[in-house]
Amino acid sequence: MADFMKTQNSFADGQVDSEFFARDNINGLSLLENMDVIAGGGLTRRCGLASVATLRSDARLIPFSVSETEEYLLALTDGHLLIYSNGALVRDLLTPWGAGVAHCLQYAQRFGTMIFVHPDYQPRVLKKTGTTFTLSPFGFSRNDSDMTVNIPFMKFDDAADIKITVSAHSAGNNYATFTTDKSFWKQDNVNERVYLLGRQWVVTNYVSPTVVTAYTNGPYTLPSGPVYDWREAVFSKTRGWPCSISFHQDRLVFGGSRDWPAGVWMSQVGRHNNFNVGTGLDDEAIFITLLSQQRQQICTVVSSDNLQILTSVGEWAISSKPLTPSVVDIKQHTSVGSVASRYLPPQKVEGATVFISATKKDIRELTLDELSQTYNAKDLCALAKSLMNDPVDIAYNGDAHQLFVVMASGDMAVLNKNSALGISAWCTYKTQGKFKSVAVIGGETHVVVQRGATFFLEKFSRATNVDAGQYAFSFSAAALPLRTGGHNPRKIRVRKISARVLDTKSLFVNGMRVTLPNASYATGSTGYSGDVGINILGTHNDTMAPIWRLHGDEPLPVTVLSVTVDGWYSI
Repeated sequence: MADFMKTQNSFADGQVDSEFFARDNINGLSLLENMDVIAGGGLTRRCGLASVATLRSDARLIPFSVSETEEYLLALTDGHLLIYSNGALVRDLLTPWGAGVAHCLQYAQRFGTMIFVHPDYQPRVLKKTGTTFTLSPFGFSRNDSDMTVNIPFMKFDDAADIKITVSAHSAGNNYATFTTDKSFWKQDNVNERVYLLGRQWVVTNYVSPTVVTAYTNGPYTLPSGPVYDWREAVFSKTRGWPCSISFHQDRLVFGGSRDWPAGVWMSQVGRHNNFNVGTGLDDEAIFITLLSQQRQQICTVVSSDNLQILTSVGEWAISSKPLTPSVVDIKQHTSVGSVASRYLPPQKVEGATVFISATKKDIRELTLDELSQTYNAKDLCALAKSLMNDPVDIAYNGDAHQLFVVMASGDMAVLNKNSALGISAWCTYKTQGKFKSVAVIGGETHVVVQRGATFFLEKFSRATNVDAGQYAFSFSAAALPLRTGGHNPRKIRVRKISARVLDTKSLFVNGMRVTLPNASYATGSTGYSGDVGINILGTHNDTMAPIWRLHGDEPLPVTVLSVTVDGWYSI
């Protein structure tokens, strides 16, 4: 037998999984629920949720920051885009996106304009001008000289061996009949564009799977035989629309489409509606396809120091500066992969790009090495993978140094991260209901919460210790199994457990209320700061169980700086 006194004054590693319980170098906990790890390494009860609005249905939250003083929160519901300012609904715009679409929409913002993309819908542009909000289709620019459209064209794989016979049409010299040697055309091809005989053509009429009529702006010369060299517009109702979007080096970037999932299209510099590659001048549009041994679907594109391209099987980067058609330095750096079934927006966290892996069990931090040549994808939840269970939304609050990850179960995993202070601590947030979505705007974290059959817009607030004005929530923190003297004890007898607290009004330790000297529980009063403890004369034979547990359910503040256990053990 040997006496011990062990103090834990840092909880910087947060909740960790049981496979790490035998390690001595972890400042963690076996459970951390509705508590955060603060900058000094201690614990504090999470703040409550303040009510903002009642929503018509489930919603996905998107931040829309026009300027430092003008910020809006978008709530995307079935067929509606709700725009909130300081908690007030300012506009309700109708959208073409039905049920089940919101979670796949991607977006990119530049000043007062946000562009939304989805592989099955023409991109839409949300624009704020003065006090007016509009949501309109995205259009490619036109050339006044010949009315052609600056949309990219390409040869799709399923049309590679199809030839077109061009014949005159009675409607006039600008019309022609296109006849393919295989079934190819659909009714949806009407009003879509093809590039043939060095010209753009608009399909005007569908006749059959092998015959359509088309129009071009100007006379043409009939070819002497079938035409093999022809291309289709990359984006259309037939071929689908962009899957992902970003702005990079003053170019609009589309990553992947429904029918060409590994393509990257970059607009001309400063002309974001113009995707004409022209003659390859430095400011003209760029098109590349990711080539690898595996079939890749681009999940999202991220503008950082480089243009990062996250696919279903790996992470690529284009490091060219400036980025021009003649200089595209692209390579695959890591092979983690991202979620393709829904949009989980990568977050900028302390200069790194943080994304959820394709397995939905990892959250990765994409960073450059010291020479800024190669990216690494560090696993941020390596110690707490049990908390990752089908994530459905993610957001980062830089002011609070917190990464929020909403799970399909309705719980939320929260990472308190401050690399400068050595904090990287996961915990779980729960409420009476289910978290559905999360977004950060103006330094405030907003959530959609389902309570019963109703959906609410709420935000975390230090001004309240309850959720939505009425729901109390419990908190818990439990120690790792005791290791002392480098040993795993066989039997433990505890004499006393004490805690050093800060401005605390209520605390339970191992089920017993701790007496807080001179602490008043009146609303707004200052709590007790100092040391408190409980005497426990008990023997623990289950040495895998936590030696102490802090908990409570009163709507009162709690901050714990350290916990000390005094007793003896045998091995």
